[in-house]
Amino acid sequence: MGAIHVTVSLRATPTARRKYEADFLVDTGATDSMAPAKQLRAIGVLPVGKTTYELADGQTRELEFGTAVIEFMGDITAGRVIFGPDDVEPILGVTALESTGVVVDPKHRTLKRLPAIPLKRKSTRPGRLSHRRRGRGL
Repeated sequence: MGAIHVTVSLRATPTARRKYEADFLVDTGATDSMAPAKQLRAIGVLPVGKTTYELADGQTRELEFGTAVIEFMGDITAGRVIFGPDDVEPILGVTALESTGVVVDPKHRTLKRLPAIPLKRKSTRPGRLSHRRRGRGL
């Protein structure tokens, strides 16, 4: 499958004036999003922690992350953004996609908005609650 890119804007807060906007690679194999550390710091996103990530080549590396407002395809969400090397290609991870109800259409190599964001697992039996115990969940 060919690479899919989407224009993404990152902000430190919903009302922040400064933003980082770029074409991000959509990576369904990445949980979190990533942007150049220099750009994140320039818009006021601060590191709030470090965690170990597995890179595409199989190496593991401890990287800083922060939280940012993420806007793309006319929608807005917030989530973790990894402080990547200054020359990194920005990555939009699956968490941001799922929280806005966007999925990858591999046949057409495009992003597709779901008619509704799923709040439950699909039930295997009609008429049954999708959670293990009745009364749990939404």
